[in-house]
Amino acid sequence: MIGAVKVSMREQLIEAATELFYADGLRAVSVEKVIERAGTTKVTFYRHFKSKDDLVVAHLERRAQLEREGISAAIEHAAGDADRAFQLISEAVGSMACEPGFRGCPFINASAEYPDADSAVRRTVDEHRTWCKSAFTEIVAPLQLEDPDAVADDLMLIRDGAMVAGYLDDRDTLAASFLRSCRALTRA
Repeated sequence: MIGAVKVSMREQLIEAATELFYADGLRAVSVEKVIERAGTTKVTFYRHFKSKDDLVVAHLERRAQLEREGISAAIEHAAGDADRAFQLISEAVGSMACEPGFRGCPFINASAEYPDADSAVRRTVDEHRTWCKSAFTEIVAPLQLEDPDAVADDLMLIRDGAMVAGYLDDRDTLAASFLRSCRALTRA
């Protein structure tokens, strides 16, 4: 008989925080709410996290890991074909951004709630955005564009716009628009 995989208390806290933070906002969710959702105590919480901001960083790092895994898989599957990579990413963006409960990009949301560029939260957001831009640079490298870094910046802007449009459009419309925008930008 296969037993259930035991999840560490740290992971339970991050899972509880992720659900609450995404639904209600980072600043609106208290440590007490996270503790209650995870079914633990303050002592246990503070064994794993020095502060709420440390928990917010762990939450964002988890979200970054998921996004990076998806983009990396698209890049690997596309095997140097930029258009195929954009097709795969656009399908994922359309599905994710239009699913029930979608509340926008967690990194954009975190930046809005943590305006101090020197905070650990903003540094975590910046690290992820830097990674995304480098992934976009990798995707367009075979196209030998004049300024691949500028194109990566533009692709990041398109990605950010898609995260906002997730509130407004349906999945297929969003995915098609994202793909058209990527293609228009990289054909120049």
